[in-house]
Amino acid sequence: MTDARTKLIELISSDAVFHGDFTLTSGKKATYYVDLRKVSLDHRAAPLIGQVMLDLIADIPDVAAVGGMTMGADPVASAILHQGVARGLEYDAFVVRKEPKDHGRGRQVEGPELAGKRVIVLEDTSTTGGSPLKAIEALRKVGAEIAAVAVVVDRDTGAREIIEAEGVPYFYAIGLDDLGLRDA
Repeated sequence: MTDARTKLIELISSDAVFHGDFTLTSGKKATYYVDLRKVSLDHRAAPLIGQVMLDLIADIPDVAAVGGMTMGADPVASAILHQGVARGLEYDAFVVRKEPKDHGRGRQVEGPELAGKRVIVLEDTSTTGGSPLKAIEALRKVGAEIAAVAVVVDRDTGAREIIEAEGVPYFYAIGLDDLGLRDA
């Protein structure tokens, strides 16, 4: 385990895991909630997220850009973009809106032109796989090729299976065991 990954796990565990009674996106009940925005927007953790995610996606060839559904994926994409530059890599970032804008250029996918380019769809915390699937649909409409889905924290609640059933490889950096949540 890298030093960055160890530090990130510690920050997520201390600052982004909440215990209690929660309702997840799926409608299911849980005794814990991982609110990754508590750390993805934190100056201590954002660079670590970028480093860990760069390590995770390092072997995926010919990727031009990273991003996903706003808002969860936005700070992750930004962290990858900035840490990538520090490593001499050239990943651009993009944002996928829930709906196309009703003004201006009417775009649903913001950022560089992605037609014909390989992209990685990001998510901060994965539960149902719904957000990446929505992003994949919007990206395919603009002609992007989906290289993979990459998630910071996977809750192990079926997202991987749903994404892979769509023919898209699924990667995650941190799982429930890493956070001591397997039996929570």
